[in-house]
Amino acid sequence: APHEVLLVMDATTGQNGLIQAEKFKESVGVTGIVLTKLDGTAKGGIVVTIVEELGIPIKFVGVGEKAEDLVKFDPEDFVNSILEDGGGMD
Repeated sequence: APHEVLLVMDATTGQNGLIQAEKFKESVGVTGIVLTKLDGTAKGGIVVTIVEELGIPIKFVGVGEKAEDLVKFDPEDFVNSILEDGGGMD
């Protein structure tokens, strides 16, 4: 059995992301989220709702196109990036 089941979500996903996460959690027992495309103007705000309502933690974020651009999620950096410039984490 897998130790980790990650749902990969695009940061530009809107409210539909909550429904997607809920269905995947019910079907396969998602244990974490990888949020991609957070290097542009996307805020990824839907993940806050997903964490609050479904209790699925964010594990990693993609801030570019290369493998090394996939970084461990830091909630403080995430909030600061939204508040400071209104954009994603770059």
